[in-house]
Amino acid sequence: MAIPNGPTGVTPAWFRETLGWDVSAVDIVEIGAGIGVSSAVYRAKLTGEDVPPSVVVKLVANDPAAAFTSQVLRFYKREVQFYDTLADEAPVRTPRGHYGEVTDDDGNFVVVMEDLCGNRIIDQTTVMSLEDAHRVIDAIADWHAKWWNGTDGFCESQLAVALSDPIYPAMLPGLFDEGWAKLNSTPSCVPHEALQPVGDAFSSVLESLLQRLSTGPSTLLHGDVRADNIMFSPTGEPIFMDFQILGVGSASYDVAYFITQSLDVDAAEERALFDRWCARLEANGVPAGDLELLWEQYRAAATFCLVYPVVACRGMDLEQPREVALVNSMMGRFERAATDLDLASIVP
Repeated sequence: MAIPNGPTGVTPAWFRETLGWDVSAVDIVEIGAGIGVSSAVYRAKLTGEDVPPSVVVKLVANDPAAAFTSQVLRFYKREVQFYDTLADEAPVRTPRGHYGEVTDDDGNFVVVMEDLCGNRIIDQTTVMSLEDAHRVIDAIADWHAKWWNGTDGFCESQLAVALSDPIYPAMLPGLFDEGWAKLNSTPSCVPHEALQPVGDAFSSVLESLLQRLSTGPSTLLHGDVRADNIMFSPTGEPIFMDFQILGVGSASYDVAYFITQSLDVDAAEERALFDRWCARLEANGVPAGDLELLWEQYRAAATFCLVYPVVACRGMDLEQPREVALVNSMMGRFERAATDLDLASIVP
């Protein structure tokens, strides 16, 4: 049966034919507005015999700009491949995948996964505690150690895209410049004066940043470790979600993105979190010599990750309070990092 072209296509008949579930009724509502950027996310409450009470369904983004970005950067194929081939090996908890399908051109997709409602969620626009941050840092390290220098075949199978892939310097400068212009023309979202030099020069140094992050030991990158993509179980265990930006490159990428755009920390705590991550990598068997480049790669990754809120804003409605709050919280945290990490020296 065809991939649904929207929530109205997620019908009892569709569930019966694609998953073999005896579904008699579906009540579907959007749950990801203002949180999910690259996809439209829905909760489908199911009625039937021997079926889950509800599942989460991910479809193509509603906004054409977000859908275009996701298509050209192969976001949807990555998530379907993750659930098809790698999810069972993940060393961190993830939602169980029930079904996934994507078109050859990545223009349409669907993923049906376990509904984890009832677990604790932390809104990315608010403050995550250091206790929760420590748990996430440990989970990130476990993820990285699992595939440390062991990513053969991941890019070829389209499970991941290497940071060295030419698609990024080909596509991202134009997308970034559109997003940067949009932010600067939106009164509620104009980046702080301290960020203007970084944003203005970003596209010209993007390729060199990616080259730095493609040097030395590599691992599988989650690619989008941020508070909105993490839940916590009743025991405090982090649950990772959203596998559309899986990559291969320096492990510093994930940890820099998480710390600089999801946490309210100062320079001392930032370095303490980084050191905790490195210690956890070593405890997982990563050789100490492999850690030598990671701090400088962390700074390069922090700089590069400005791309996330800027490109994402192209597909956001910046008249919606939650989307404005998300962009501004990420940009505000990046402003702190830009000062404490002296990122202007990386983007001259």
